[in-house]
Amino acid sequence: MVCHHHHRYGVGRRLHCKLLVTDLDSLRRSGRHIYLRPPCRLRGDGLSWTTATPYTNPCEPTGMAPYDYSQALCMSFLFYEAERSGALPADQRVTPWRWDSALGDGADVGHDLTGGYYDAGDHVKFGFPMAVTTTVLSWGLIDFSQGYEQAGQTEYGRAAVKWATDYFLKAHTAEYELYGQVGNGSLDHEFWGRPEDMLMERPAFKIDRENPGSELACETAAALAAASIVFQGVDNTYSAELLDVARELYAFGDEYRLEYQESISDAMDFYTSSGYGDELLWGALWLYRATGEASYLTKAQEAWGEFDLGHYAYSFDWDKKKAGAYALGSMLDPNNTQYEDALKEFLRFVQEDAPYTPEGLVFLDIWGSNRHSANVAFLALWAAKYGDQADAATNTAWATKQLNLLLGDTGHSFVVGFGVDPPQRPHHRSSSCPIPPDTCNDWGFDQEGPNPHVLYGALVGGPDENGVWEDDRGDYVHNEVACDYNAAYTGVLAAVIEINN
Repeated sequence: MVCHHHHRYGVGRRLHCKLLVTDLDSLRRSGRHIYLRPPCRLRGDGLSWTTATPYTNPCEPTGMAPYDYSQALCMSFLFYEAERSGALPADQRVTPWRWDSALGDGADVGHDLTGGYYDAGDHVKFGFPMAVTTTVLSWGLIDFSQGYEQAGQTEYGRAAVKWATDYFLKAHTAEYELYGQVGNGSLDHEFWGRPEDMLMERPAFKIDRENPGSELACETAAALAAASIVFQGVDNTYSAELLDVARELYAFGDEYRLEYQESISDAMDFYTSSGYGDELLWGALWLYRATGEASYLTKAQEAWGEFDLGHYAYSFDWDKKKAGAYALGSMLDPNNTQYEDALKEFLRFVQEDAPYTPEGLVFLDIWGSNRHSANVAFLALWAAKYGDQADAATNTAWATKQLNLLLGDTGHSFVVGFGVDPPQRPHHRSSSCPIPPDTCNDWGFDQEGPNPHVLYGALVGGPDENGVWEDDRGDYVHNEVACDYNAAYTGVLAAVIEINN
């Protein structure tokens, strides 16, 4: 068995031991507690031990063809559950190989910064891509809501968003203060193991008036504004709280302008921003959508002109928001044709001029090529529903083809646990580790077999420009997973479910 010494902050130390209880009543009266990590569990009278139920896919097949988009949507939220940091809730489905972790986050700065999501196959909490993930997940829940309802995934979608927004509320510790990262990237990446076993320092990094970060503040504002729409009519008090903080963060990012990696230098090697102009536009549009206040539309127009944002959109991702803003702006400011014109040109470029793999997957970047395909497919499906209907059929067909290539049209699936010949060795620490008391470390990285735990629903990075991909745990360019990889992909699934129904 494994004994876990529990305390408020810090990861509990683990020791292998034998336990002989001769007087259980005396043990109870003493006030001492025995905490057991999975797979050990006390049952019945407390004198017997059992192994926890093995983790199996709770997402049942639905029979949808040519691919089971509803099951894939359900599984995408399993991936987000697997990425949770902090004290896990009672309804956590990804067990027994995930449990409470990083309970000391923020202790070094005197704040509770527990919760949120681990970024990818590692255990850093990078606030910038986490915010983008939250914005895009919320967008899908708002504009493809019928697909979520039809798949029975609306509540899981809201839970995925709330896990992030609860953390952002904690991280906003003052009007002009936001913690944007927990964990040192280099120290974290030296550790291959379970997040529950982390013992390295996990410093917290912030932006404030002396050291601002416009991208981080404005993207978090966008995430909270979008999420406030998700929770309107569901939890109005929570929705209002999100919107209040979104207002403060956008004002912060606009008033004190600086690229965020200048203030959080540790992020520079991992998520360097190319500029904050697009976040000023994007954040203003989301705040206008959430509030209806014309001042935010004016802010958006100012950013458009100041940063010349109507040109040279090549992708839509954690760093570059222009193409997403084209779509959102075309809905919110329909009399201003700059948005619709730019969106149509971006989609024309992607469909006609961008490079493709031999199998037909649009190839916009070697790093996470699948993510780029899914992100643009999201915008194409959004345009098919809300944009120029003359292009709707073309956009729908193109986007559906991209999705089907991710799910199996290349001859195998790129989604862990889904479809034919899916990835079995994603670059992902916790799923590569065995259940305690077996150790992980180099074994989890080096062993040639499948990861011991199936990371259901995770979209892996994807092929190179020649369509070549190998199921190699060591290849973090092509076989890592990440929260932002799944964000637009999740919305694409909901959109295609709507179309199929």
